[in-house]
Amino acid sequence: MSTWGGPVDVTLAGGRIVTPDGVLEQGWISVREGRIQAVGAGVPPDGPTHDVSGNTVVPGFIDIHCHGGGGHAFTSSDPERVRKAAAAHRRHGTTTQIASLVSRPIPELADQVSALAEFVQDGLLAGIHLEGPFLSAARCGAHDPAILCPPDQASVTKLLDAGKGTIRMVTIAPELEGAVAAVHQLVDNGVLAAIGHTDATEAQVRPAVDAGASVATHLFNGMRPLHHREPGPIGALLDDERVTVELICDLVHLHPTAVRLAAHHAGVGRTVLITDAIAAAGVGDGVYDVGGLEVRVVDGVPTLAGGAALAGSTLTMDMAFRNAVNSCGLSLSEAVHATATRPATLLGLGEETGQLRAGFAADLVVLDAELKPREVLSKGEWVKS
Repeated sequence: MSTWGGPVDVTLAGGRIVTPDGVLEQGWISVREGRIQAVGAGVPPDGPTHDVSGNTVVPGFIDIHCHGGGGHAFTSSDPERVRKAAAAHRRHGTTTQIASLVSRPIPELADQVSALAEFVQDGLLAGIHLEGPFLSAARCGAHDPAILCPPDQASVTKLLDAGKGTIRMVTIAPELEGAVAAVHQLVDNGVLAAIGHTDATEAQVRPAVDAGASVATHLFNGMRPLHHREPGPIGALLDDERVTVELICDLVHLHPTAVRLAAHHAGVGRTVLITDAIAAAGVGDGVYDVGGLEVRVVDGVPTLAGGAALAGSTLTMDMAFRNAVNSCGLSLSEAVHATATRPATLLGLGEETGQLRAGFAADLVVLDAELKPREVLSKGEWVKS
């Protein structure tokens, strides 16, 4: 789990604390037995203290869309590599994480889901996201178009059965045959249906949202562009109060203005920042495999070999947070909502984590003056640097 020393009983004092009710200057947070006991400002309560003066304390980040990191992908059959991928992001402040899988043939994907289910059951991961194979070949991005297929009931059932309740989200292109029925099937099984990698018109998106689709997979990316006479999926999803929008805030996939416009239109109740990170996150440039396709990372930007198509990112959630505040004009509170509070609620964890509030899990990140992680607590345990 990449933590050490066991749960700590301590009060972090003297820093700027971003709470659901506002930012506390010279605040404190008491942690006992893995949970937040109390949050306040001014003089901290008696007991051992940990000085965080000059730093900002925010809830642990929650990433609902991540394919790997630290040189390892969540598709690996080696359990240790899966643990290392999760640990790489935990060091950057991600205390709750969904493992995303890319398009593969249904039997192979079912095997990957079955293997990852064990990590969800033991608490390392908070669930599994299937980004494919039910995607549009016209907007497939870094997914092998030869593998893509419509979401028939049997295929969806096979994948859900393999997950044994651990699949939390599935991305579907709504224009595919059977897509609306698949959305109903997913929602009926307690799974978030997301819309992405789609060439749909606005009219094709609406029935899927009416059926219960509630997430836009990396809005703007892998989608028919917004047009003033055909809003397409971007217009339909961004403007629908029922839909939470994912934004890859690496300043490569999206211009800061696009992030700001989307986040301010959707508001804190519908905006989630994600990494869409591949194994290269936290490692560096090189050649990587993503779903059987060769991906080259140059200057931190992954693209399909021989082309210019983006293939995930090398983003970590702390960088997404910094970019949102420093480049996109989001306030600290708005960035906290987008990186912790809203994703927690979306995953049904809104009463457990995602806020610095008494009774919640002691998941938090101490950020320095440049908003870079100085220390991370995961369920009250310090994370190894």
